[in-house]
Amino acid sequence: MATPWVNKNEYQKFVLKGQYRIITLKEMSQSLSKLYVHLIFHVKNNVGLIRQEDEKELYSYIGGVVKLSKSIPININGTDDHIHVLCIMSKNISLANLFEDIKKNSSRWIKTKGVHYQKFDWQGGYAGYSVSQSKVDVASRYIENQKEHHKHQTFREEYIQFLKENDIEYNEEYLWT
Repeated sequence: MATPWVNKNEYQKFVLKGQYRIITLKEMSQSLSKLYVHLIFHVKNNVGLIRQEDEKELYSYIGGVVKLSKSIPININGTDDHIHVLCIMSKNISLANLFEDIKKNSSRWIKTKGVHYQKFDWQGGYAGYSVSQSKVDVASRYIENQKEHHKHQTFREEYIQFLKENDIEYNEEYLWT
């Protein structure tokens, strides 16, 4: 007969076939995960607003938000119109909530950096991809080399390429809002 769940170190009497029995349960098993994710999001309407002199501080701020979510930032980089984040995502947060935290907090923060950012907003959506552990170094180098990469490919081309490579259906009409 299956034993009903009770809290740790809690004793409970059960009637089993007319007899009382005291049971003790040990700690529950652990929930373990190591989810590498590559996050991509861009400035609303794909307008290049992020100034080069503010990038490092913005990336550092985003790294702090990632850490507050109990996730581990690995690499953060981008260009004037978009950001890539590679991190180990906490098992205690959803992808949507991680994006919401990053975008909401970094948007509020960057607006404090002067009149240039007064109307700054991130896109409404995002793209998030799983990364196998064997490809983390490849993804990290890709993120690190964003400036060089975008000398040869636009962000729009890159974003659509990622969607296609990951077999994600999309409506291009809504990608840039």
